[in-house]
Amino acid sequence: MKLFPHKPLLLLLTVALSLFLIGCGDSDDDDDNNRAGGGPTEDIVETAVADGRFTTLVAALQAADLDDDLQGDGPFTVLAPTDDAFAALPPGTVDALLEPAAKDELVEILSYHVIAGDDLTAADVIALAGNAIEALNGGLLNISVDNGSVIINVGGNRPATVIITDIVTSNGIIHVIDAVLDPNDGLRDIVDTAVTDGRFTTLVTALQAAGLDDDLRGTGPFTVFAPTDDAFAALPAGTVDTLLDPANQALLSDILLYHVVSGAFFATDVIALDGGEVTALNGDDIDIDIENGNVILNDDGNREAMVIITDIEATNGVIHVIDAVLDPADDV
Repeated sequence: MKLFPHKPLLLLLTVALSLFLIGCGDSDDDDDNNRAGGGPTEDIVETAVADGRFTTLVAALQAADLDDDLQGDGPFTVLAPTDDAFAALPPGTVDALLEPAAKDELVEILSYHVIAGDDLTAADVIALAGNAIEALNGGLLNISVDNGSVIINVGGNRPATVIITDIVTSNGIIHVIDAVLDPNDGLRDIVDTAVTDGRFTTLVTALQAAGLDDDLRGTGPFTVFAPTDDAFAALPAGTVDTLLDPANQALLSDILLYHVVSGAFFATDVIALDGGEVTALNGDDIDIDIENGNVILNDDGNREAMVIITDIEATNGVIHVIDAVLDPADDV
């Protein structure tokens, strides 16, 4: 499980609250068949089929060829929408998703309901309140607790409430939800994505000091070459403190805007620019070269940077992580 804290936990949730949500589980699912031999005997898909409330989900898993995957070793945590949840989608949506031509979209949606590598109990989920978990499709599931209920993606297009917890299977746990989650709700804008990630605290602080954080929450799209905290720490001693001085806001803004390009350039787009350049928002050019399969920015410049992580998608663009802070003076 990959956990992404996006705000400090504001309180320690009590044992009583944990017991309350655990108690929301449907006791009918804890029958002799599920408990036989000291543990569950049916996997996630078999459990969903036998339950009877997930006929649409099972049909969708089969159409997406994910049923065999969810019968694997796991462990998995599945947030399972009921038939009523699928029926609440706009008319025709389910039929359209079950068409072979929509398989990729269906896989994206269904894998957004699965957390791989962990079987998270209700108590585990409660403890994650105020955090985000990475789903199987790479999107983030934002966890909140409101009046004793676990809510997934509060404020999103389709927030879902966990209505039944802890259906234990041989290869994971099912929690029942009352809505079909929208993978688009797993994305945040560029600034919130950087905050959530945790590797860009200096960059976020600098954006705020330069008054650029609101701009990078705008419609965009933007491509951001984002230096890590380690990249900022590698600058000469005192450089970051100097740049954060209000007297140097214009210089800081120029440097930061040199890391932003208008438009969404994903990794394949950047690679296609080998030997060329892109113009940053400060008006200077960034040289792009491919060396030994790596994207190098401003090769042989004062502070050349290598792209070390690509395609962190946001609602208003894309982030590529770089290992050095770019120098606008390298545009010669």
